Amino acid sequence: MNGHTVEKIGGTSMLATATLFDNVLIGGRRDHELYNRVFVVSAYAGMTDLLLEHKKTGTPGVYGRFVADTDADGWQLAMEAVRSAMHARNEQLFARSASRSRADKFVDLRIDAASACLDDLARLRSHGRFCVKEQLKTIRELLAGLGEAHSAHSTALLLQDRGINAAFVDLTLWSQQDTRDLDARIVDAFGALDLTTTLPIVTGYAGCREGMVSRYSRGYSEMTFSRVAVLTGAREAIIHKEFHLSSADPQLVGPDRARKIGRTNYDVADQLANLGMEAIHPGAGRGLRQSGIPLRVRNTFDREDEGTLISGDYVSNQPRVEIITGVRHVQALQFFEQDMVGVKGYDTAILGVLAKHGAWIVSKSSNANTITHYLASDPATVKRIIADLQAVYPDAAISAQAVAVVSLIGSDIARPALVANALNALAADGISVMALQHQIRNVDVQFIIDGGHYDTAVLALHRALVEDDQGAADRQAA
Repeated sequence: MNGHTVEKIGGTSMLATATLFDNVLIGGRRDHELYNRVFVVSAYAGMTDLLLEHKKTGTPGVYGRFVADTDADGWQLAMEAVRSAMHARNEQLFARSASRSRADKFVDLRIDAASACLDDLARLRSHGRFCVKEQLKTIRELLAGLGEAHSAHSTALLLQDRGINAAFVDLTLWSQQDTRDLDARIVDAFGALDLTTTLPIVTGYAGCREGMVSRYSRGYSEMTFSRVAVLTGAREAIIHKEFHLSSADPQLVGPDRARKIGRTNYDVADQLANLGMEAIHPGAGRGLRQSGIPLRVRNTFDREDEGTLISGDYVSNQPRVEIITGVRHVQALQFFEQDMVGVKGYDTAILGVLAKHGAWIVSKSSNANTITHYLASDPATVKRIIADLQAVYPDAAISAQAVAVVSLIGSDIARPALVANALNALAADGISVMALQHQIRNVDVQFIIDGGHYDTAVLALHRALVEDDQGAADRQAA
């Protein structure tokens, strides 16, 4: 097959280095078979948490300690913890002492340079007359790139030790004078590379005018991956994850019951992203979709499986539910105002407050006098949102309650009696539906239920709409 692929490796897969080399980077290939591939790599799992803050718990890393400024040497200690973690990783990776020494020296140069920047800024901040708030954005960008620089550099070295012509493509370096945007940086980096004889290992972070972390949060590596694929004209984009894209969480429904999804489309990927179950960052998926580049999601630990192919034009042969997933903890924010009937502007004001507090909207509904937003936010944030809204609309009745959202997703779910069958399956397990969302586009149906029933609901719906449907199809085929 002509053309090249651009492939993204996630942090958990990066951590399983031996498996990654056996199944993905080399995977039995020889000579020319090794090339015509580009790899965009994330930092090793846990490294960005040490540099910024823990993604789930919020425990501060170097950046969090620097911002807090609660003790004189807090961020320096955190930075040395990063250095130690990177050195420890190199020790695990490299059998050749010369290569390990090169990897450690690279880490030390980057850590020392970043530390010098933070030290200068800390001294400036200590004078009290200087506001460094704007510079903190730059520091966050600088620190984020350290993790990907380390993983990409070490991976390229390991490949070179195996006689492969791997090139470390460092997109992280930038300065105030460097005003190139992301696309220009990528085009420049790939201008002199011959993909037929070179295996590029590219940093998932790219320093650029837009600010990758500011714009895309922790999804920045997928944006880099997407733009590399688009700008180099890849025939296919591939993401290597630690799991298959399945009909439901195998840990919940059981690995023997979950069905691997062979094909689906970008509409389904968007719905998954909206629920926080990303196959790919929605912004990254948009670029691939618009350029007509299919996306394949593969399991790093299953070398023989071709994974899930996501394309723009795929629609299942028969209407069916492909995936059942959802959000376990959601706050249903209800805004009731009698005077809303026939008056415009209420929704705009509510959206402004939600944006101010960074609330993630999973779904929304409205009628004549009530607007309900289902938010993937913590109760404390929702409490602040209510206070702000109440100040603007003192006569409105505004409340919130904890719920869960369970969603049926598919490229075409216009199956006769789908909603009725789903409601029957839930009722059979004693689950009442508090609200329901079904769009005309027929790619998803959302059921709003009591949070305590989330697991039971997924199991019941998966059994009725995936397992039983598959069983019926198998019997018909026989």
